[in-house]
Amino acid sequence: MRTRSKRFEVLAGRPVNQDGFVKEWPEVGLIAMNSPYDPKPSIRIEGGKVVELDGKQRKDFDFIDRFIADYAINLDMAEEVVAMDSVKLAQMICDINVSREEVLKYTTAMTPAKAVEVVGHMNVVEMMMALQKMRARKTPSNQCHVTNLRDNCVLIAADAAEAAIRGFSEQETTVGIARYAPFNALSILVGSQTGRGGVLTQCAVEEATELTLGMRGLTAYAETVSVYGTEQVFTDGDDTPWSKAFLASAYASRGLKMRFTSGTGSEVLMGYAESKSMLYLEARCIFVTKGAGVQGLQNGSISCIGVPGAVPSGIRAVLAENLITTMLDMEVASGNDQTFSHSDIRRTARALMQILPGTDFIFSGYSSVPNYDNMFAGSNFDADDFDDYNILQRDLMIDGGLRPVTEEEVVKVRNKAAKALQAVFKELGFPEITDEEVIAATYAHGSDDMPPRNVVEDLKAIEGMMARGITGLDVVKALYKNGFEDVAQNVLNMLKQRVSGDYLHTSAIIDKDFNVISAVNDENDYRGPGTGYRLSKERWEEIKNIPNAKDASDFE
Repeated sequence: MRTRSKRFEVLAGRPVNQDGFVKEWPEVGLIAMNSPYDPKPSIRIEGGKVVELDGKQRKDFDFIDRFIADYAINLDMAEEVVAMDSVKLAQMICDINVSREEVLKYTTAMTPAKAVEVVGHMNVVEMMMALQKMRARKTPSNQCHVTNLRDNCVLIAADAAEAAIRGFSEQETTVGIARYAPFNALSILVGSQTGRGGVLTQCAVEEATELTLGMRGLTAYAETVSVYGTEQVFTDGDDTPWSKAFLASAYASRGLKMRFTSGTGSEVLMGYAESKSMLYLEARCIFVTKGAGVQGLQNGSISCIGVPGAVPSGIRAVLAENLITTMLDMEVASGNDQTFSHSDIRRTARALMQILPGTDFIFSGYSSVPNYDNMFAGSNFDADDFDDYNILQRDLMIDGGLRPVTEEEVVKVRNKAAKALQAVFKELGFPEITDEEVIAATYAHGSDDMPPRNVVEDLKAIEGMMARGITGLDVVKALYKNGFEDVAQNVLNMLKQRVSGDYLHTSAIIDKDFNVISAVNDENDYRGPGTGYRLSKERWEEIKNIPNAKDASDFE
C-alpha cells in the first residue's frame, strides 16, 4: 500500500524544490515589501531644512536620514508630492502620455517611504512598463564578469576579448588571491581592447587598490562601493554616507566612472534590518546614492539575491528597486549577476523582468565564463547560456546587448588577445607567457583547460610592477612596439577619455568608434509605440543571424 502520491514524489525531486523558501517574518526583516513596521511617508520643511522625514523628527534622525534629508530630495516640490495620492503617482509613472522628464519632477521630490509606497501599487508588468520609460539612457546595454579560479592572466585576456565581440559594453574582474589584482586588471584591459575599442573595465577589489589601479589607467570604472539602509550595517563597514560620497568624488576627480552598489536583503542578511522591509531599506540606499552625486547604482539584490528570492514578492521587490533607481534619474546596473535558484524557469523569469523593458545594464555581471570560474559566486546566466540568450533576443525581437558570433571569430580574437598579453609581459619583464598557454587560452572553455602558472613568480612580478609605477601608457608602448598597433591605439584612446571626462555622465558607455553614449546625448524618450529605443534594421539583422539558423541555400 503506497503512502505517497507518485506525482508528489516527482515534484519533490524537481530543481525548484532544492531552493530555500521562508514565510514572512517582519520582526527580523524577512519581508520583501510592505512591512507593518515600515514608516508612512511624510516630510516637513522649515527654513529650507527638512525637520521631519517619514515620520521621524530631525532630532531623532540617524545619519542616513540626515544625509537623505540634506542632499537627496528636491525640496521645491517635496511637501506637495508627499501629500499626493500614491496611486495617481504610480499611474503617472506608467502612463505613456506623461514624459520621463515630467515624471522626474515628482519622483525626485519623493521621500524613501513615498517611493516605496508608490511602486507598491504596481504589479510587475506595470513596473516593467515604467522601467522602459524611466531608464536613463535610451539604448540598453550589458555588463559581464571575466574571472577564473586560478587568476590566470592569459585566460582572462582571451575571455575578455571574446566578451567584447559578443557585445558587452562593460567588463568586471576580481581575484582569488588579492595580490593578483594588478595582473587581472592589466589582462582584462588588454583583452577587452583587443576585442573592440571602448569597452569599460574594472577590477573589483578593496577600495584603495581599486582606486590606485584606476589612477594608473589600468581600469576605467568602479562599482563595488557599497551603501546600506541601516546605520548599524553602515558602521559595521567603518563607513558613513559622507565617507562614501568622498570616495565617489575621489574617483570622479581622477576621471573614473563609478557606481555605488546596494541591494534588497543586505541588511537582514547582516542582522540589522530594524524590522523594516527589504525594499524600504534599499530605497534608503538609493536615496543615499542620489545624495552623494553618484551617476548610477548597481542594484537588484546582487549578492543577497537568495534572501528576497526566499520570501513572497521578493523578486518583484528586486524589480521595484531597479525602478526606483531610474525614478531618481540615475543609471541602473540591474543585477542578474548572481545565481539564486536551481530552477532554470525561475532564473529565466527573474532575468526577463530586466531584459524585456531593457535597463542601462541588464546584467551587472553576466558570467562570460563558465560559472565554476566565476569568482563572484556564479551568475544567473553564464558562458554556457550564450546561445539561449541570443535566441531569446531573436524570439522576442528585443535588444539584450549581445550579438551572435561564429566560432571562427571567437578563436581568432582569443588568440590575438593572448598573444597581445604575451607581448606585453615580455616587454615589461614579467614571467613568460608560453606559446602553450596562448594555444590553451585560445581554445579553452575554462581554467581547467589551462596549464598552471608559477604563482610565486607572478606575485613577485606584480610587486615589482607596482613598485616601478607601471601605468596604462607603458602598456600602450609595449603593445605598439610589438606590432599590436590597433590594440595600443584602443588603450590610448581609453586613457584620453580620462582627460575629457565625457564618460562620467550618467549612464555612459563608449562605442567601438569611441563615441560616448550617455543619458545626455542618448536620453530615453519613450512615449509608447513608435518611440524610444527601437532596433535598427542593422541591429535586427545582427540579432537574427544566429550561426545555426538554416538558410534557403542549405536546402538546394
